[in-house]
Amino acid sequence: MGRDKAALPFGGESMLERIARIVGGVADEVIVVGRLDQQAPAGVTVVHDSVEDLGPLAGIAAGLSASRTDLNLVVACDMPLVNPAVLMRLVEMIDDHDACVAIADGHVSALCGVYRSRAAKSAHTLLDSGERRVMRLLDRIDTNRVDAASLRDLDPNLDTFLSVDTPEKYADALRTLIPDP
Repeated sequence: MGRDKAALPFGGESMLERIARIVGGVADEVIVVGRLDQQAPAGVTVVHDSVEDLGPLAGIAAGLSASRTDLNLVVACDMPLVNPAVLMRLVEMIDDHDACVAIADGHVSALCGVYRSRAAKSAHTLLDSGERRVMRLLDRIDTNRVDAASLRDLDPNLDTFLSVDTPEKYADALRTLIPDP
């Protein structure tokens, strides 16, 4: 994108504010993992990666390590159409697994799922070995991969899993939120 996605405006708030508000509606605590200069919404706990710029795996490790709960919603700041009912369904589907993520359009949505805090140890082990891919974490831990089709009753277009990682996807997401007159 070439811009700080967390700060992009979305429906009268930044994308990060929106995600924090939505997650805060279904979780007891919201932890934002960000850069040292990351501006975060009021009322959230802010933690930082132990080493910056190692990617989402480092963010997951930092967030899970800071958590005081067993179950944790992990949602990237560039997923502004996340549906709280979908998050709750994923919580229900985790059972005894270490993580529960959806497969949407053939892709595992690792950055919108539920993780147990105990997965932090495996994430740190991978980081220490030089690994940076979140998929390696999901392969290493007991992950329930669910077909996103089972979530269509809550989110017919599976907008929850839309990652706004290009200007075009950002524009599409804005149109979804604010339809043309």
